[in-house]
Amino acid sequence: MLLETPRQPLRPVDRPVPKPAAAQVLVKVAACAVCRTDLHVVDGELPGPKLPLVPGHEIVGRIVETGRGAQRFKVGDRVGIPWLGWTCGDCGFCRSGRENLCDRARFTGYTLDGGYAEFTVADERFCFPIPNSCSDAEAAPLLCAGLIGYRSLVKTGDAKRLGLYGFGAAAHIIAQVAKFQGREVYAFTRRGDVAAQQFAKSLGAVWAGDSESSPPAELEAAIIFAPVGGLVPLALRAVAKGGTVVCGGIHMSDIPAFPYDLLWQERTLCSVANLTRRDGEEFFALAPGIPVRTTVQTFPLAEANEALARLRAGQLQGAAVLVP
Repeated sequence: MLLETPRQPLRPVDRPVPKPAAAQVLVKVAACAVCRTDLHVVDGELPGPKLPLVPGHEIVGRIVETGRGAQRFKVGDRVGIPWLGWTCGDCGFCRSGRENLCDRARFTGYTLDGGYAEFTVADERFCFPIPNSCSDAEAAPLLCAGLIGYRSLVKTGDAKRLGLYGFGAAAHIIAQVAKFQGREVYAFTRRGDVAAQQFAKSLGAVWAGDSESSPPAELEAAIIFAPVGGLVPLALRAVAKGGTVVCGGIHMSDIPAFPYDLLWQERTLCSVANLTRRDGEEFFALAPGIPVRTTVQTFPLAEANEALARLRAGQLQGAAVLVP
C-alpha cells in the first residue's frame, strides 16, 4: 500500500520484491500493526516523509534473504522491525547512548519504506528477535506501542500511582507492565467512552474515567499517549508535588497556556522521542515473563485505509494489525 500524497488514501500497487543491501535483511511480512504515527504521516501532520512511501513500522515477519555481510540473523528467523531504522553511530547522541536523538536517523515507514507490504528490507542491526510467546499479529503492536510505551514508563521512575491518558494500543500494553511492577494504574479516556474504561479495568486499572475527571487519588506520574495538547494542563493538575508528566507521542496538538502553579513545586514535564535499541532489548526481555497480552483486530492489507479510518475515529480497542 503506497502513500503518494499526504491526506489522500493509500493506493495498492505492484512493486518488485526489494533486494537487501549490505547489512540488510529481506523480510516476508507476516503482520504490521497500525500505529497512530502512521496516521500522522498519512494525514500530513509529520513533515518531510519520503514520497512515495510504504507506511508501517510495527513489523513482524520471517527473514527470507540476507544481504552482504549480514550475519546477525539467518534465513527463517522471526524478527521485528521498529520505527528506528538506522542511525549514524558517530554523533554525540549515538556515542552517548541516545541514538534516538541522532540528527541523521532514518525511520521505518517515514523516511524508509515500511511494512504495509508483502516484503520489506531492514538494517539487521535495528531488528529484534521476537519471542515465541505470541503470534505474529499479537507481537506486531509491541514494536512501537510497546517500545515507546516502555520508554515513557521508564521516564516516570518509581512512581506508584500512574495515570495513562488515552487508552489505546500503547496504554493497554503499558498498563499490564505497570501492574506487574506493582503500580496502581488510573486510566483516562475520551468523555463517555465506557467501553474503553471497562477495557482498562479488565487489564488491572484501579480506576477509569473521562480525561477531564479528577482521579480519586493524587497521581505520582502520568503518561499522555493521546495527541491532545489540552491534556497537559489536566495531567499536571492531577499529579502531586514532585510528579512527572510524560508526553509519549511524536505529534501533539498545541498545548494551551496554563498557570505556572500547575508546574511549580518541582513537577516535571517531558517528552519521549523515538526509541533506542536498548529499549527494545529491555522490553522484549521483560514482556514474556509478565506476560504481556495484546488485544488486536486484524485487517487484510488491502483494507489499510479502513484500519486507519477506524483508528482516526477512535473505533478500535487495542491495536489494528494488517495481515498480508
